[in-house]
Amino acid sequence: MKLGLGLDLYRGASLEVPVASVQLAEQLGYHSVWTAEAYGADALSPLAFLAAHTHRIKLATAVVQIDARSPAATAMHAMTIDALAGGGRTIIGLGVSGPQVVEGWHGAAWGKPTAKLRDYTAIMRKVLARDEPVTHDGDALRLPYDGPGALGQGKPLRSILHPSPGIEIWIAAGGSRNVALAAEVADGWLPMGYGPDGAETYREPLQRGLARRHGGLRPEPEAFGSLSVEITDDVQAALDARKPLVAMYVGGMGSDTHNFHAEAMARRGWPEASALIVELWRAGRRDEAVAAVPDDYVDSQSLVGPTGRIRARWPQAIPAGLTGAIIRCRHDEGLRLAAELAGTRDTTGANP
Repeated sequence: MKLGLGLDLYRGASLEVPVASVQLAEQLGYHSVWTAEAYGADALSPLAFLAAHTHRIKLATAVVQIDARSPAATAMHAMTIDALAGGGRTIIGLGVSGPQVVEGWHGAAWGKPTAKLRDYTAIMRKVLARDEPVTHDGDALRLPYDGPGALGQGKPLRSILHPSPGIEIWIAAGGSRNVALAAEVADGWLPMGYGPDGAETYREPLQRGLARRHGGLRPEPEAFGSLSVEITDDVQAALDARKPLVAMYVGGMGSDTHNFHAEAMARRGWPEASALIVELWRAGRRDEAVAAVPDDYVDSQSLVGPTGRIRARWPQAIPAGLTGAIIRCRHDEGLRLAAELAGTRDTTGANP
């Protein structure tokens, strides 16, 4: 089982990268460290910073918003970070975000996100392959650009920087079309809404995508879920502390027609609770929305409590079909315990 360390740097009003924790994760044999972005700190800059403080751990995004940058710009970021890091350490996880952020923050049209994501991935691969000057005739994106306002002077270009091999492209997806796309074209999949029965829930779109998978990719993409770890004697307090964020995402990060976090909660097995949280949040009854988050929903995505409880629950913590877990943990003892339970290599000689 591969472990990643998740950093929630994008949520803060200020930015402080926990270098020591990342270095410990690397020593403990963690596969990767993951950053994200919303509409504050970006996901890529911290990885360039971490490249100077680490040696082996992969530097990954979960996710880069595709409407924040052109695919060529994201490929340039990936190549630059990878060159700074020493080569073959960079994972670019792509995601479509949502129309509130895409249109409200980035000033781009929501359009057809699946077509856009397909074209985006294809263009990035062409840039990274550097086989020839990049052209692309897609349903959503074209290079050279020849749409409204174009002068008609666009020139196909090839990257000046020669990228090292091994830069990976992952896709975050929860809906069936994007899940199938991830299975078809990505090196890895970051599932949104993968519950205990996730392997069965996603069987059809995964099989559909794998049937069209390119022979140059590995047989199947990696699939990493997310898991919070906290060693504590007060299980209820740990669960309650996570509920405001759940309620905010489920109730407040979507619209009447596009609410991906509410859909993800429903796919995990809590459709009634998801609908109630949305209703309460939109009515301005936010405290009630927080209270409506079920304990067992939070517990299903967390390993909290004394070490004995965490050890006992570990075998069921990562559902079948996932190849890794992105661990979110505030304290070093939790990182160590997760590494021990996952059987990663510890080079510190300090496992508990």
